[in-house]
Amino acid sequence: MEPAEKERQRQREDMMLKAPLPRVITKMALPSIISFLITSIYNLADTYFVSDLGESAQAAISVNASLDQIIMMAGSMLAVGAASYISRLLGAKDKEKADRVLSTAFFMAVIFGAVVTTLGVSFMHPMVRLLGATDTCEQYAVEYATYVLLVAPFMAANFVMNQCLRAEGSAMRSMFGMGFGGILNCFLDPIFIFNLDMGVAGASLATAISKLVSFGILVAPYLTRRSVLRLSVRCFRPSRDIITQVFTVGSSSMFRSGLAVVSAIVLNNIAGGISDAVLAGIGVSTKVMMFPFGVILGFGTGFQPVAGFNWGAKRYDRVRESYRFASHAAIIGALVMGLTLALFADPLIGLFAKSDQSAEMLAVGALCIRLQCLVLPIHGWVAVVNMFCAGLGNAKGALLLSTSRQGTCFLPIVYPMAWAWGAYGVAAVQAVADLLTLLLAVPLIRRVKRQIQDAELAQSQAQEPSAIPIPGGGGA
Repeated sequence: MEPAEKERQRQREDMMLKAPLPRVITKMALPSIISFLITSIYNLADTYFVSDLGESAQAAISVNASLDQIIMMAGSMLAVGAASYISRLLGAKDKEKADRVLSTAFFMAVIFGAVVTTLGVSFMHPMVRLLGATDTCEQYAVEYATYVLLVAPFMAANFVMNQCLRAEGSAMRSMFGMGFGGILNCFLDPIFIFNLDMGVAGASLATAISKLVSFGILVAPYLTRRSVLRLSVRCFRPSRDIITQVFTVGSSSMFRSGLAVVSAIVLNNIAGGISDAVLAGIGVSTKVMMFPFGVILGFGTGFQPVAGFNWGAKRYDRVRESYRFASHAAIIGALVMGLTLALFADPLIGLFAKSDQSAEMLAVGALCIRLQCLVLPIHGWVAVVNMFCAGLGNAKGALLLSTSRQGTCFLPIVYPMAWAWGAYGVAAVQAVADLLTLLLAVPLIRRVKRQIQDAELAQSQAQEPSAIPIPGGGGA
């Protein structure tokens, strides 16, 4: 290992093991939060520009959102699983294996992206039809999917590098790589769509270029040896242990992404069956709530490697302290955000409403925001518990919570609530699902705390000197 690399690793260890945890977690989380917020703004901007091309063009963008989710499912699974394992390995001072984990996850993501590209290009029209394209928007969907499919390998790899840079403590580099690409896309969209008169294909090309630029920024630290970890084909050794660790922990992220797609499709179909106004209100409220959800997810993403590193280093006191701080910060932050959004729910919905939309859309959208804001502190705390399990390598716990909010606690109640209360039931279903996740998170965190206590007890017993018998011991 080169001297500069050793110094970076030493500084990272000092930060993770000695610096005040509130400062460390905040430093790690802030770039992630900014990155998620930029992504939220980018999603709104992309929808805004394409909406000027008509309903069919906008429908094509919505259809291809599922394609992005498919690419993200495997990419995020490899990224989350690798980042969790890398954090623990670096805490245990096993950098060589951490290099192998990074390289294995990176090249597997590239391979998966290449498979998506090949299948998507080969079966373009059946694919967009499967994703939900109609007769009127099919050609638009094909135009948008074309460029996105070509950069699928880079998109999948971006997820891995993004998470692994955070795992080694380079959260700022991670934020810059993802954030710059999102900002660039906002500028390229109107240029390609309108100035170059490319329409929907221009939006796709702008997205593809932005993803390539993000890839270049994220891979640069590895190519120039300015990262703690090493990325190399020679380190690509997918052993059974690495595959098991990455897939078991990362599967929670994959299932979360998959269930998010399923729940969105189900909810949209139910809302659209009631009226277009209800569907519009639910859609706008979802976009508005992306911002507090992004802050919560970004905070949890910054907290996870801190907990994992200290767990790997057997600093159980800091593991417990990191959880306490993260829990309090998430609950208080969610409470503040929830109160703010609840107060301004009506004008926020009004920003997205058009003059020809009914008062029903405004009422349903504002109700949906306020109900989700009411349980936002619960969502914030459950997200911390979820990331805590992932950081400690508790794959079952992470999977249980990742699939609860829009899966096991959502899908069973969405139809009954819509049947019983109509539009208001649809508006309330996500808030009720968030409330139900408490039934899973409370017993889970109790088990995790007992696991930490048992590890501390075993550590203290191992450190105690063995009792030495005294020759001739007995009565005085």
